[in-house]
Amino acid sequence: MVVGTGYVGLTSGSSFAELGHNVVCVDIDERKINQLRQGIMPFYEPGLQDIVVRNVKERRLFFTTSLSEAIKSASVIFIAVGTPSLPNGSVDLSYVEQVAIQIGKNLIDYKIIVNKSTVPVGTADLVERIIKENMTDKKVSFDMASVPEFLREGSAVKDIFNGDRIVIGANNLEVADILMKLHEKLNIPIQITDIRSAELIKYAANSFLAMKISFINEIANIADGVGADVIEVAKGIGSDKRIGNQFLNAGIGFGGACFPKDVKGLIEIAQKSGRTLPLLEEVIRINDNQYRSVINKLLSVYPDLTGKVITILGLAFKPNTDDMRDAVSISLVRSLFEVDPSLKINVYDPIALEAAKQVIKGNVEYCNSIEEAISNSDAILIVTEWDEIVEFDYKKNINLLNNPVIIDGRNCLDLSGGRIDGFIYRSIGRKPI
Repeated sequence: MVVGTGYVGLTSGSSFAELGHNVVCVDIDERKINQLRQGIMPFYEPGLQDIVVRNVKERRLFFTTSLSEAIKSASVIFIAVGTPSLPNGSVDLSYVEQVAIQIGKNLIDYKIIVNKSTVPVGTADLVERIIKENMTDKKVSFDMASVPEFLREGSAVKDIFNGDRIVIGANNLEVADILMKLHEKLNIPIQITDIRSAELIKYAANSFLAMKISFINEIANIADGVGADVIEVAKGIGSDKRIGNQFLNAGIGFGGACFPKDVKGLIEIAQKSGRTLPLLEEVIRINDNQYRSVINKLLSVYPDLTGKVITILGLAFKPNTDDMRDAVSISLVRSLFEVDPSLKINVYDPIALEAAKQVIKGNVEYCNSIEEAISNSDAILIVTEWDEIVEFDYKKNINLLNNPVIIDGRNCLDLSGGRIDGFIYRSIGRKPI
């Protein structure tokens, strides 16, 4: 049984069914459950719909709003509900707590209860206490465990079946053994550890990756100042096996549901243990300001933006998802209007247009193609490196623009072969063209 049908819950639940297990996914959103039964996905994730439809058809995957019914036949319960950030940066555990209450009220025989959501260290103890407080029959036993997710939006299905590792936090070998058998068909290395270490591993991993991104962005800003090429710098340091070349792509910062939330969450964990994490506080500060480099480069071309038409290509926080949580495009549009309220901004994204309409306001024109978005534009700002945007023939369509200006916020365009001939081109940490 998997409680929650968001990115983690739905992807994990359907993948367990793909491995041959019988899975029931529970969610309080009746409309979402009815759509899932019909094979309609609540979000965009490559490959997920095929797995869901196939396993529903083969009667290994079920969806319900009734936790009380689902819990009867479940032997392992995964909690995979949202844990968003509160305004002060701490983690909102209210959804986890609500699930724990319901599990306690409906627990009539032994279960293994697994935190799959990203939660602070000690949450397993909290969930255990809440369940015990709400149990009718105090003699019923259960065990807690932690199996943190390491999924990237846009490649979550691939990550489940081709992950680097599976971390299982359990406080006894019997529970660890059952959870190992649940995952064994994946043929991925499994690390068995205690629950609190498993809870901390997730935060530490995401915070380290966020730190690499902010580091290379700072190097890119230095490269801009000294006339170096951050692409070459990243290649040079990434070839060192101790460093590695992943997450060394300079750009305009990270967003999404994981990195910003998890870095802030780890800072809070440190504070509660009587420590501080100034290193990660700086990671957040750097990231919060990195998108401004695009605006600065735009202003280096146009000191006065009065009456200009600006095109933003890519709105989701990363390619292959429609997720707009903490997307850089939101801050970018808001700040552009602060610089000059007279701007007209055209935007385009292959998938995330509808989601963007809920969070991006102002004099914004939502376009249905790249050609439409760049027509009569004075500058193109590339924000999300979708394949369609990266591979677009800008040179062929140069006559659509008022002025041939590209600000590449992801350093994603190939500069060889004359693809941007005739353009004024600015990127992050590379020499201007």
